[in-house]
Amino acid sequence: MSLLASLVRAYDRLSDAPPFGFSVEKIGFCVVLRPDGGVEHVIDLRADDKKRSPRMMIVPQAVKRTVSVAPNFLWDKSAYVLGVTAGVGKRTADEHAAFRARHAEWLQGTDDAGLSALAQFLESWTPDAFQPPIWSEGLPDQNIVFALSDEYRDGFLHDRPAARELWSRINAEGASQAQICLVTGKSAPVARLHPSIKGVWGAQSSGASLVSFNLDAFTSYGHDQGDNAPVSEAATFAYTTVLNRYLEKDSGHRVQIGDASTVFWADSDDAKAAEEAESFFAAFIDPAAEDRLATSDIRARLDAIRQGQRLSQIAPNLADGVRFHVLGLAPNAARLSVRFYWQDDFGQLTANYQRFLSDTAIEPPPRDGWPPLWRYLLELASQAKRENVPPLVAGEWLRAILAGTPYPLTLLSTALMRLRADGQINALRVAILKSVLIRNFKLEVPVALDPANTDRGYVLGRLFAVYEEVQRAALGGINATIKDKFYGAASASPQKVFRTLDAGSANHFAKLRKQSPGRAVNLEKLLTSITDLMEPAADPIPAALGAAEQALFGLGYYHQRADFFRKQDKTKDSEDAA
Repeated sequence: MSLLASLVRAYDRLSDAPPFGFSVEKIGFCVVLRPDGGVEHVIDLRADDKKRSPRMMIVPQAVKRTVSVAPNFLWDKSAYVLGVTAGVGKRTADEHAAFRARHAEWLQGTDDAGLSALAQFLESWTPDAFQPPIWSEGLPDQNIVFALSDEYRDGFLHDRPAARELWSRINAEGASQAQICLVTGKSAPVARLHPSIKGVWGAQSSGASLVSFNLDAFTSYGHDQGDNAPVSEAATFAYTTVLNRYLEKDSGHRVQIGDASTVFWADSDDAKAAEEAESFFAAFIDPAAEDRLATSDIRARLDAIRQGQRLSQIAPNLADGVRFHVLGLAPNAARLSVRFYWQDDFGQLTANYQRFLSDTAIEPPPRDGWPPLWRYLLELASQAKRENVPPLVAGEWLRAILAGTPYPLTLLSTALMRLRADGQINALRVAILKSVLIRNFKLEVPVALDPANTDRGYVLGRLFAVYEEVQRAALGGINATIKDKFYGAASASPQKVFRTLDAGSANHFAKLRKQSPGRAVNLEKLLTSITDLMEPAADPIPAALGAAEQALFGLGYYHQRADFFRKQDKTKDSEDAA
């Protein structure tokens, strides 16, 4: 099933979706009219909070504005409706004139009281009449709707049956000739322009197109705009409505992965099963979503999934009867770029998620527990800022998790680069290194410290941790250790660095033997046991390590360093107990 077709099917699941020809927009004010077109009063529809958030309202569908002046039907921003804007509007007069002219044409001959009142208002209105107290200072640039004075508590002008009938007639008159829709396979009028998609992080606030043709190079056989890839107006409306809904902040269907605004949805004949699958996936991505899980039974099954039990044993109805879709969108000028699109059975997705958990399992785990997936990506960004996450790495990484395919090798190179740059060898970065070694290089990588492991990268990482511990034990609390100065060089070109470290450790051991002989003996024994694991040669330390060996170096260092801290904690606990 194609991306657009799956979104069209998802439209049927939206219980509160706007009907065809309508859209949900942010409305700030309502102008209440008397039957003669005079203004009774103006109602502020915005929420009574600090942000003064506009009300989300179903109105006649907004027109697609590019560079032209085009008014909406029965509603619009203040520049169109009143000829008033907060700033210096270069086109305000033209916009207001277009709104008046088009509505004079649309409302001509109407016998509906509400539509007639609007026609009379627009005929007599001048922007100079915008004066307090009836007109609020917060109104300019807000979207405005209308209502009649004797019924505004029950509905707005665009809700009147006559208004809806007129809007349907306007749409029918502007419809194109029927063609075969590439999405539904049915003959229907084709959308020339597809509505904008809003809510994609980094894209234009007014929205951007997912499907568009605006240059001759994009056209074929002389076709114009949407005729190049005919999609019916109904299918276009359905997929854009669903996508805009899923991209809303609290929709429960989106998460930010790097620069990709990622939305997900399930497709199933069983609506309850689809909702449950979406709840599970949200919890896979972000543990905070667990608070929104409906029942304790779902939480128990989620825990069972994380422990490795098969979905077919836990929830058979989800394993075979649910198709799952994940879409990543990123900004690209006036359009949207599809970073990735993945679809498969939810059972396969769960198995791939469990494989990811196995790949990244590490001891000791992060102190605050395993974070949501997007948090891993911050470890690849300078200054841990989301906007600095390498965009292509983020998309390919998530695709690999979903599909169970090898990770992008840029994931490994980027993680190693960050380790060399700042020397922060933490659980998340080591987990990333471990996962790439397992999936891409097919290596058997230990979860916890493996004293018998003879991989030279792993051994050298452990050795480096021992040299650092010797320095720390001899000098006490120091601000910077050999890790801060030598880690990058030691992991890439160990031969040069380890000679220096070995010479420096002799002085540290001499000092440590005077301060703590027992500690010095234990570290010397550990150092000897690690060097005995190296291949016998004139110089067992190699001149350089490849990328995979550098990853093992980081893993070995992390395991050995964590073991030192664990032993120190045990010693401290024993002393406190005594």
